[in-house]
Amino acid sequence: MNFLLRFIIFCCDPLGLGRRFFVRPAVNLTLNVYDRLRSKADEKVDTLRELVLRLGLIAFAVVLIIWLAVFIYAAFYYVYMPPISHTRPVHMQFKTCLETSTPCTFPHAHVSLTKKQQLLMVGQAYKVIVNIDMPESPQNLELGMFMVCAEMRDYDSMLRGHSCRSAMMRYRSPLVRLFSTWALSPLYVLGWKEEFQKVPVEIFSRYLEERQHPITDVYVEIQSQKIQFYTVTLHIEADFTGLRYIMFNWPVLSAIVAISTNLFFILVVFLLSWYHWSDATWLRNMQIRYARFTNQLQSQASRVIVDSTSSLRDEDESSYHDSSMDKFDISDVGESSSTDDLLLLEKSINKAHQEKTSDVQSLRQRKVKDQAS
Repeated sequence: MNFLLRFIIFCCDPLGLGRRFFVRPAVNLTLNVYDRLRSKADEKVDTLRELVLRLGLIAFAVVLIIWLAVFIYAAFYYVYMPPISHTRPVHMQFKTCLETSTPCTFPHAHVSLTKKQQLLMVGQAYKVIVNIDMPESPQNLELGMFMVCAEMRDYDSMLRGHSCRSAMMRYRSPLVRLFSTWALSPLYVLGWKEEFQKVPVEIFSRYLEERQHPITDVYVEIQSQKIQFYTVTLHIEADFTGLRYIMFNWPVLSAIVAISTNLFFILVVFLLSWYHWSDATWLRNMQIRYARFTNQLQSQASRVIVDSTSSLRDEDESSYHDSSMDKFDISDVGESSSTDDLLLLEKSINKAHQEKTSDVQSLRQRKVKDQAS
């Protein structure tokens, strides 16, 4: 098949003119156009990849900054804001009289708040309220006022607070009770509503917790033998002031302001760090300064070494000249003195020369140690 195709081409164009002047230029032109289009497509793909990568990095940075701002506010809210309230049921106890089947003692109860741990936040004021659900019975309507007392004790059963408050049911005239009963009678019949009043008694208005003696137990007593009630609950509510009051009463507004403030400062820090690290000139300046500093240190060290060696050479030369002069003096003296005196002088001069050489060596060792240190 290949041989047949070559034979047909040779028959059509035996000298190869068409292939040389038409086919090859057309093939080269198409290849050049294809290469240009491919390079442009590759450049566009690269730019598109860079654009997608940059957009992804920007989106990641924005999400990270927003999440960090929200997380900072949530952590601050969790640490700064205490629990809003604590509610415990109060199970009243009393002794009944066998003759009249009525209570012979005041109803009292022991409420356990926690076990040796901090339930209330230190420095935060709390309201301690005893809620009594009292039915509108004739006995309660005739009861009038009564006293409610409470004691706050720590885990060592030491008294940390005691208070008594007076209370009574809300007065309603017989006509108002009649109209309200007729109006709400369907609800009463269906059991959706009951005829009772909730009497809140605020025992402590601003109770402050102590760090060393946390409250663990509360003792409640109602000083009335004729009182009738359904349930009694102890409610400890935080009395917020200042920033906590704003965060509790306007949570959405405070969250928006706090998160926007966190976003502002985080963006400022992020932009400053980005500008600082993107500009690499300060790194180059630091490198140049470090190179200059090391060069200065090396030049100073070389100067010190040269000065020390020159001084040592000068000392050696001076010692040599002194010894030669001494020898010259000895020779001069020897002409006019005896041989014994000359021998003694030579021995003393040799000793002095040895002492000088030892001093020079010690000076060299000291300078070498100083340069090493």
